[in-house]
Amino acid sequence: MQLHSTHTPHMRALDMQEKTSEEEYFMTAAATPITAIITLADLLEQLGAIAPARVRFHPVPGTATEKDVLAIHDREDRLYELVDGVLVEKAMGFRESLLAGMLIEILRGFVRVRNLGLVTAPDGMMRLAAGLVRIPDVAFISWDRLPNRRVPTEPIPDVAPNLAVEVLSAGNTPGEMARKRQDYFTTGAQVVWQVDPHARTVQVFTAPEQSTVLHETQTLEGGTVLPGFTLPLQELFSELDRQGEN
Repeated sequence: MQLHSTHTPHMRALDMQEKTSEEEYFMTAAATPITAIITLADLLEQLGAIAPARVRFHPVPGTATEKDVLAIHDREDRLYELVDGVLVEKAMGFRESLLAGMLIEILRGFVRVRNLGLVTAPDGMMRLAAGLVRIPDVAFISWDRLPNRRVPTEPIPDVAPNLAVEVLSAGNTPGEMARKRQDYFTTGAQVVWQVDPHARTVQVFTAPEQSTVLHETQTLEGGTVLPGFTLPLQELFSELDRQGEN
């Protein structure tokens, strides 16, 4: 699959700024091993320069487990990812949930009729590696990646998605998203769609730092992950403009 995008000078400047932020994050993360985390600032930088309010301090960072992820979800109905023994609350928003729901509906319609696998929602927890639990906003997992080609019974299955979709919320940072993409691709993801409701773009990543930006007038394709899948992005983002009759 070959995707094309048209960048204005302003968009190129923004892309370069974001790329620089992500490169700075990777350099900082690589130079800051877990054992070098001494202060809260060190911890937040390691997690992608996220807001302190998103980091849970009970249990103490570095000691959290999957049991804590599930217990908080059951008790408080809040979603936390597990990263290096740290509980990081998932950034969410109303408009973001609308786009995620739309994508789930469209993807599930395509996947289900062809019996390709499963499409998960924004509370679909996945164990990507030991001590690493991610919760993509939307994900596609082929039957080949599921034990016995069946729906997992455990609340946090040991599985990595073929396709992971992240819908950007106000609380997400370039560094955080760079780390998430790294996690997805390292554990077997083939493509990551990063949806920006504000810019009305979808950034299609085929590697952690290799991407093409599609704008609202363009069409998103499934490529080798979902051959034959197409979605005019105007159809997706028009969900944000809907209004009821007077």
